[in-house]
Amino acid sequence: MTVRVLIADDQDLVRTGLRMILDLQPDIEVVAEAADGAAAVRLARSMRPDVCLVDIRMPEMDGLQVTRELAGPGVADPLPVVVITTFDLDEYVYGALRAGARGFLLKDAGPVLLGEAVRSAARGDALIDPNVTVRLIETFAGSAGEGPAQPSSPLTGREEQVLAAAARGLGNTEIGHELHISLGTVKTHVASIMSKIGARNRVELAIWAHERGRARR
Repeated sequence: MTVRVLIADDQDLVRTGLRMILDLQPDIEVVAEAADGAAAVRLARSMRPDVCLVDIRMPEMDGLQVTRELAGPGVADPLPVVVITTFDLDEYVYGALRAGARGFLLKDAGPVLLGEAVRSAARGDALIDPNVTVRLIETFAGSAGEGPAQPSSPLTGREEQVLAAAARGLGNTEIGHELHISLGTVKTHVASIMSKIGARNRVELAIWAHERGRARR
């Protein structure tokens, strides 16, 4: 199945470069472009792309607000949003993740990682640039004021291990190898953890783990 992508960035050259990279992927198609945040929201709502690739800094409406409009907690039918930015320690990026983005990448991430991020978002998973995952979350975890909620029921010992591995940016396959469990078992644990802590995606799971000091068990 082809993943339909909307690109939102105020720089023509960046949009062109991203389109060229993504259109070379046999299973990805860029279906729309927007030069500002307001246009991105309008196009996303009318076209319902599989993934919205959004720059964090745009006129009219920045990437944080775009993310809230398309993927925020109050959105009935949220769209997958991946934030792409030049700034690896930008508080607006962290805010976008808290607002519902399924991941973020630096603009120099490269074609392979860009494609993986788009596919992950389309699957309902999340991918954060591994070069900045832990640093970004540790830098801003706890800065939102109120502490995170307790899980609805205690995590098991194995779930704690899976949680810590996922918070370090490991994918399901890598977690399985590290903990010597099957891919299906990893997915089951991840789904259980997200249900218990109220996380909608892997990004929120990682943030929750860092805010609770449970990312390095």
